[in-house]
Amino acid sequence: MIDISTLRYRIVVVDNKKNKYNITDYLENLGWQENEGEISTQISFTVRNDKTSQGYLTKLIKPGVLILISAKHSDKKFQEVARGNVVTWSPTNQNSAHDLQCVCFDELYNLQKSQDDFYFRKGMGTKARILKVLKKWKIPVGSYQGPNKAQGKKKYQGSYLSDILLDILDDAEKKGGKKCVIQMKKGKVTIAPRGSNNDIFVFETKNTKVVNSNMSTANLITRVKVIGTPKKKGTSKVVATLNGKTKYGVRQRIYTRGSDETLKQAKKAAKQILEESGDIQRNISVKSPDVPYVRKGDMVYMKVGMINGYHYVKSVQHDADTMSMTMNLEAAEKKSKSQKTESDATETDHTKSDKSSYKLGDIVDFKGGTHYVSSTGSKGYPAKAGKAEITKKNTSGKHPYHLIHTNSKSNVYGWVDEGTFS
Repeated sequence: MIDISTLRYRIVVVDNKKNKYNITDYLENLGWQENEGEISTQISFTVRNDKTSQGYLTKLIKPGVLILISAKHSDKKFQEVARGNVVTWSPTNQNSAHDLQCVCFDELYNLQKSQDDFYFRKGMGTKARILKVLKKWKIPVGSYQGPNKAQGKKKYQGSYLSDILLDILDDAEKKGGKKCVIQMKKGKVTIAPRGSNNDIFVFETKNTKVVNSNMSTANLITRVKVIGTPKKKGTSKVVATLNGKTKYGVRQRIYTRGSDETLKQAKKAAKQILEESGDIQRNISVKSPDVPYVRKGDMVYMKVGMINGYHYVKSVQHDADTMSMTMNLEAAEKKSKSQKTESDATETDHTKSDKSSYKLGDIVDFKGGTHYVSSTGSKGYPAKAGKAEITKKNTSGKHPYHLIHTNSKSNVYGWVDEGTFS
């Protein structure tokens, strides 16, 4: 875990001529957050409006200028953790104090605030749809590691761009793709599955301040009704009904079968809805010393009281003033049967002798042993043998393969050594 006494933050202003100015010495408070249901990172800070070699900070910091937030610990180098352009600019005068308060958002904020029309033809893949939106709006793309499912024709009219992107990924997930996160990293957008972070931070009782946990049925779905496409008279035929935990009452969701979907595919999508929203929701909120590198969608390992295991970060708020952060978490469940990848659907040769030939998506037989929270670290926990999928590789790491169990026989969910599977 990070030694918080060595933690340092840095805030830099980048003007229109790309000149950089370090204003850390004038900083009074700083925080940034990634919220659930949003794709943009928000930064808030206050600085003393003192006179510098470039004039008062209100002359240097203007609406639209770029703000870079970096952090480091121990003898590490500063690493960018957030960036955004100034959206709200509020100088204040109180007694003899002159402050400047600013709120910033990254480039994806424009997609949250803008509407547009899009038409996607039948069979067009997930990746092509996502890139079409980003290209039209001139958002630079860093990497796309999301699903690429053939999807039905879809027309959006006057829809918010962020909603369009999330809807495309949601539809791909219902078709068997992995749940993904859209984020900006160093000025470029990335789309990647949750839990793609290489370093998994461990939170134990000794380094966790507050843990709140509650259970709720507020968003529970207990029935999904599959209907066909509307006829000319506007009516739709019910083609299937899938029931979940109706003992909590009937809370129904409608799934409209696409023109390109078979009944089997529509039922699969309906089943996916029940698997995602058909269980009692457990909300976990954790407050701990700040780990400024943690982002929404990351995987963390919790070992606090009754909360034990891997979890996804649903949202995170960093507070540089108190060197603390608050995370809302979701337990990382094993992959469901309806979430098979293309590699799962084909027969895999498990008798390979050349370890370098193992690739992402391969299903292997884990022999049991230790799974580690990082490919380079030494912190590990016992894991039982069983079938597992290779989800990440780091050939330079001590534990080069990341495995996730595919059935309840095994509980492996971490980095493992070569030779521990076949």
